Amino acid sequence: MRVAVLSDIHANLVALEAVLEDVGQIDAIWHLGDVVGYGPDPDGVVARLVAAGAVGVAGNHDRAAVGGPEIDWFNPDAKAAMVWTRERISAETTSWLTDQPERRTESAALLVHGSPRDPIWEYITTASIARANIEAMGTTVGLFGHTHVPIAWIDNGRLEAISPKPGSAVALNGAARVLVNPGSVGQPRDGDPRASWLELDLEGRTATWHRVGYDIPAVQRSMRSAGLPARLAERLRHGL
Repeated sequence: MRVAVLSDIHANLVALEAVLEDVGQIDAIWHLGDVVGYGPDPDGVVARLVAAGAVGVAGNHDRAAVGGPEIDWFNPDAKAAMVWTRERISAETTSWLTDQPERRTESAALLVHGSPRDPIWEYITTASIARANIEAMGTTVGLFGHTHVPIAWIDNGRLEAISPKPGSAVALNGAARVLVNPGSVGQPRDGDPRASWLELDLEGRTATWHRVGYDIPAVQRSMRSAGLPARLAERLRHGL
């Protein structure tokens, strides 16, 4: 079974369409939350995921978009973009976002946005945090987003962090427990502005990261035209 794993799309429909074209024929599409927020097309992104049959979980921006208190923790730019999002999303988008669970298990893989311990807020950024969450996940494979940075934490008795290169495959061998982040579709933060997604081969036990270029200036123009914060548009160009 081959799965496309997407995270942190952030209402960037142009990036999502580029990724889905790159994905091609696949057995399933899983998303790891933060479908909306920051970007200019929340309704379009949700409609595209629904059409593609994607299943997944909620992120902190998704919860904030439907009225959650998560907005109170956002920085000024994120908060301004979320107020804009709340005022514009359709009833159908609101309903779909509300229905997204905090955790989901698919084919013995755990899907969360933040972490197994705290699926909405915790960032997995250090070895100690990764180790604690590997112990907490209850499966051999855990998938997470939130940081916008591709990485694999592999526990084979010794914890190893792998920062993958585009097109590189990581073997998920034997009894290893792994936590894997596909990176961000709509707002990468690892210095590479291209959209990031993960191809997960559950039978072959491999994870392969892909990067896809898209029309960043077009998205920036849409954001500026919508009155979204200029800094959120500018950072797309740098992938930071």
